Amino acid sequence: MKPAMETAAEETTEQSQERKGCFECCIKCLGGVPYASLVATILCFSGVALFCGCGHVALTGTLNILEQHFSSNASDHALLTEVIQLMQYVIYGIASFFFLYGIILLAEGFYTTSAVKEMHSEFKTTACGRCISGMFVFLTYILGVAWLGVFGFSAVPVFMFYNIRSSCDVLKALPVNYTTAAEQICVDIRQYGIIPWNALPGKACGSALENICETQQFYMSYHLFIVACAGAGATVIALLIYMMATTYNYAVLKFKSREDCCTKF
Repeated sequence: MKPAMETAAEETTEQSQERKGCFECCIKCLGGVPYASLVATILCFSGVALFCGCGHVALTGTLNILEQHFSSNASDHALLTEVIQLMQYVIYGIASFFFLYGIILLAEGFYTTSAVKEMHSEFKTTACGRCISGMFVFLTYILGVAWLGVFGFSAVPVFMFYNIRSSCDVLKALPVNYTTAAEQICVDIRQYGIIPWNALPGKACGSALENICETQQFYMSYHLFIVACAGAGATVIALLIYMMATTYNYAVLKFKSREDCCTKF
């Protein structure tokens, strides 16, 4: 029989090996995490959520401001109402699509990272896998260009509300006895093309304009449009990260396929 000290030493050695094996397994698993895709997914979800949520509420507030202060006849802004409702439905679709697309890209990132690092024997570079990776690269590039347009478009209402807010600041800076000059400071919303030129009143001047800027609805819509624009910018950055990650993974997978021709699906 072995001495008690030798048995205890062997048990300690086995336990240390088990701990070492568990530690190495954890490091190996962490090495397979696609951190770039993970960061891009979090950023994409956050950006799309801000853009869709804030944009939806801001569009409703903008329509209410137009109806109350710039267009008294419902027929004058009927087309704008339909466009805003359509855009709100599109927002629902964008949120659903990017939720699914972000999960798919994250899963593809896990697969390609494991295949690139050859961490598991079942992850091999195949023609089908490279074709799918190439398809995601192409689709992400298309979405990136499209979201650049969305980002630019989301800056238009911010510019419009900024001009109205600037006019209100000018009104507040005028002395109290300058009533005539105050009435000459106007904002004509018809010049932005969102309502027709025959819409009445179509513009707000002096104290009426100042009252619009002091409403909670104007303040909320203005800042919600700013947040929505920032969300669109965050989504563009997330898609750029996706593009870099998917392009790198695709290039490495294609390079590795030249070395290992006998791959299995």
